[in-house]
Amino acid sequence: MRRPTLLYAVLEKRSWLRYDVFVTQLAHAGTRAAKHYENPRLSRVRTVTKTTFQRWLSGTQEPRGEAAVVIEFWLGYTVKELLGPAPERELVLARGLHDASFAAAHSLDVKFDTSFLSVAAPVPGSGGVWHMDGLRILDGTAVAVQMYEAALQPSCVAIGPEDLEHLRYFTQSRRRALLLASLGAQGSSDLYALDAAHARRQLALPVQRLPIPIPYRLDHVTYALLWAGLNVDDSLLADDHALHVEQQRLEVRVEQGRSSAARTAYADLSNVGALWLGSRTCAEFIHRHLSVGAVSPVMWSRTQFGEQAAAWLLFRERHGLLQLMRDRSTGLDGVPGCALCVPESAVHGSEPYERLLLLLAVALMESYGLTVWVCTEEDYSRLPEFHLGLDQRVIVADWLDPDAVWNVESIGGRGATDAFAQAMHHAQARSVASGATPQERIRALADYLGLSPEWGRLIKRCRELGSYGTAGLLRTRSHLIHPGEIDRALQFLGGLGSTS
Repeated sequence: MRRPTLLYAVLEKRSWLRYDVFVTQLAHAGTRAAKHYENPRLSRVRTVTKTTFQRWLSGTQEPRGEAAVVIEFWLGYTVKELLGPAPERELVLARGLHDASFAAAHSLDVKFDTSFLSVAAPVPGSGGVWHMDGLRILDGTAVAVQMYEAALQPSCVAIGPEDLEHLRYFTQSRRRALLLASLGAQGSSDLYALDAAHARRQLALPVQRLPIPIPYRLDHVTYALLWAGLNVDDSLLADDHALHVEQQRLEVRVEQGRSSAARTAYADLSNVGALWLGSRTCAEFIHRHLSVGAVSPVMWSRTQFGEQAAAWLLFRERHGLLQLMRDRSTGLDGVPGCALCVPESAVHGSEPYERLLLLLAVALMESYGLTVWVCTEEDYSRLPEFHLGLDQRVIVADWLDPDAVWNVESIGGRGATDAFAQAMHHAQARSVASGATPQERIRALADYLGLSPEWGRLIKRCRELGSYGTAGLLRTRSHLIHPGEIDRALQFLGGLGSTS
């Protein structure tokens, strides 16, 4: 007995097998396709004879021309796929989405220049894909997605029981995936995201709906965290074995008083993998060469873009250095802190969600009791990352040089360290993030970064997201990173209040 066509299976699943229902849905699809492709002729694909319809269902006649265009747009499969046999496995299809849901998905690509979201299923039941391109450092990644219609509740949006079968089907795989919930049918353009693993744990219980927290609404803050977190995590997973091997060789590098490695020496590593290796090497070097009596209360970082700031939010080694500076600066003269150089060209050349990552990284530093100074002169942006000790010893530990994975050196002597001390003094004296308190400094930096018009809303959003926690939104898999400090930065920023 011949297996039914995929077209038959799709229409049966969606209760569109009746001829009168099919032609009604086809007419609606033609109107949408005409608008989407800006081709008015497609809106005239409204009728088909009952005989032709039956031949399409059986696979003995193929839709052609404008009818084929509309059907492929409508159902998300090619005509060849639709007229072929349905898979022998049980076919679990998601419900059709409201037009407003597709529009909301498209708006993400308009709002965020690194987003390419396709919610159409390339194969039955598999969902869509969300591409998130990198910019200067991030390598770019893609994550499986599935969008569902949801209903707004007091503290969440809820995907209802009619979608639970497909939810369990989609989340049963252990691959990384995201669920997107749309309120399009209710007249809202908001989308909400949830990690599939988090959903899978909830669906293991006898639930009648799947809630997604209101704080997981997709906006500049949540997109920034997903964009950075997914990119960093996937790149490190791809380099996992190579980085494990390289870690075994760290001892020789950090024992020496000077060491460097060109980027070309690690051509097989991803950009993020090389960034992590440099960060780890520099952190080990600092821990090894800064004794208790020579701990630097100040450091200079060449971080100026969101992709670089993401490392401070995610890399365990960066968190360890902040802890080191806080703990070992106790009782020493001077103010422990970090100087950055963020030229106006970097501000103008980055998107708002990138600048949000930079602001969060600064908030994280301030949460450890470090004062952050930000100068803007372009010449200072080329300085390597360094720690300035009270004994006039400079520890160069640079992991953000585009041509080198790392460059570490211990430099002593007043003449050799004067230039570093002068740069630090300049940043402290000319900081655009000036103020006596973290609140004043971070607010001033937000002004410089062009984020102040949304300051009150941003503070409220960080407080909301930080209080709830990001574990259900961003689930990382690499053991080399620790996303928990993101919540710390969100909570600190959200606790500053909405007034300066």
